[in-house]
Amino acid sequence: MNTFKKYWWLIGLLIALGVALLSPLASPYLDGLERVAENQGFLDRAEGAPYEVLPDYQFPHIQNEALSTIVAGLVGTLVVFGLVYGLAWLVRRRRTEQSAP
Repeated sequence: MNTFKKYWWLIGLLIALGVALLSPLASPYLDGLERVAENQGFLDRAEGAPYEVLPDYQFPHIQNEALSTIVAGLVGTLVVFGLVYGLAWLVRRRRTEQSAP
């Protein structure tokens, strides 16, 4: 039980990476918002994002669409994990410094 408490974040990360690996098995249809816009006839009025890190969840220079989606998902998962982990580290450090005499 104590080991689980210590490494719960690693278990969560492994689950998230596993989901990213399975992403090509998701629905081949447009996402919900695009689907509604298409069904209601206003998809052509949509504006593009102000920036795109990985457009259409495709990793550049990888020709295989499924593999490109997997790599984009893995990279995105690791980037978000790194940001959240770093933020948690900073918060914990600040709490430790405030509670020290």
